[in-house]
Amino acid sequence: QVQLVESGGGLVQAGGSLRLSCAASGRTFNTYHMGWFRQAPGKEREFVAAISWSGGNTYYADSLKGRFTISRDNAKNTVYLQMNSLKPEDTAVYYCTSTTRLIGTTVADWTAWGQGTQVTVSS
Repeated sequence: QVQLVESGGGLVQAGGSLRLSCAASGRTFNTYHMGWFRQAPGKEREFVAAISWSGGNTYYADSLKGRFTISRDNAKNTVYLQMNSLKPEDTAVYYCTSTTRLIGTTVADWTAWGQGTQVTVSS
């Protein structure tokens, strides 16, 4: 089972940018599809973005297209989430996740999870 550790969260003003990183353990990182979810206080965990094992396919929540970009570096066992033009409503704990099954947009579609990293966007 892959283990995931997120980093890069923090406090940023509205309109700013952050890049989250997720480092994965193990030698089979390039066989996993990777994804990002987020969970705001009092809300359910929601899909943000996903990337296929090869990096050739990416998927985004419709509301985030154009502001967020997911990428991966299989040589570094790392997946990234570049977040631009951040808004206060982007405030949440962001979770990295992985799966070897088909990419889906629900929590149940994914198997391993990181501990999360807090992103706070001030107005």
